This record gives sequence, structure tokens and C-alpha cells, in this order.
Amino acid sequence: MANNSEWWTAPTESENGNLIMVTGRRDIDFFRNNPKFSIRVEVTWKYDCDASGMPDVATSELMEKVQDALTEAFRKDPIAVLTGIYTGDGERNWVFYTLSTNIFGRKLNEALQSFELLPITIYCENDPEWNEYDEMKDLSEIQTED
Repeated sequence: MANNSEWWTAPTESENGNLIMVTGRRDIDFFRNNPKFSIRVEVTWKYDCDASGMPDVATSELMEKVQDALTEAFRKDPIAVLTGIYTGDGERNWVFYTLSTNIFGRKLNEALQSFELLPITIYCENDPEWNEYDEMKDLSEIQTED
């Protein structure tokens, strides 16, 4: 990930009370101010977890490699922005906002082509007001000292 001040990480709880670690991105204005970035895409990876709901070390390390590949792909071709990462309760969710599901899908496949088939699902929804982002930020953002 880029500069740490661009991101925050905080513990929250799932609806059933399990720990969810939320990592959110601050520097999103360039994308948010562009009305074309109105589609929210959630990439979900369900994993076998321990009692805490977190992935084992090997799974966690693979998830980080996948995340690095996604981050690099969308840094090179900014047709989507990663705004949030949720980990816990047996799944990791990466939340993106994009301007095209077709181009996003193509870039996702390119970014992940070097990996074995991953247990991911993809969900898309129009979210022109960035409601999911605002909710995540309200629930979890940790303010930095200026």
C-alpha cells in the first residue's frame, strides 16, 4: 500500500459480534469527485478461519500478494480505486469504485492471471453517492493528528 497516512485500520464487529478489521482509504477525492466512478465493486474471498474469524498465515500472505497485484494494476490504469478492505468472520472484502464493470473485470483478470484459481466472488452495485464508503468511514475512521 501507499503512504500510511492515506489509510486507517480499526477493529469493528460483524452483525454476529465477530471481529472485523476495517482498512479504509482517505485520499479518494480525485475519484469521488468524478461522477463516472459510480459503481461499487466488492471482491469477496471466503476462507476457513479459526475461532477469531481471521485467516491462517498462509492464506493471509496469499491475500496480501493478491492485494498488491490489484493495487498495482489499478495504480497503472486508474479505472478503479480501492476504498476499503474488511477482514474477519471468515471472509475478506475488497471494495472498489469504478467507472466500468467490463474494464474492471478485464483488469481484475489481468492482475490475477499469475495466481491459481482463487475462491473469490464479485458483486457490483450502483452507488453514485458513495454510501458504502461514507458508512465505513463513519463507523471506523481513526483521525490522524495534523
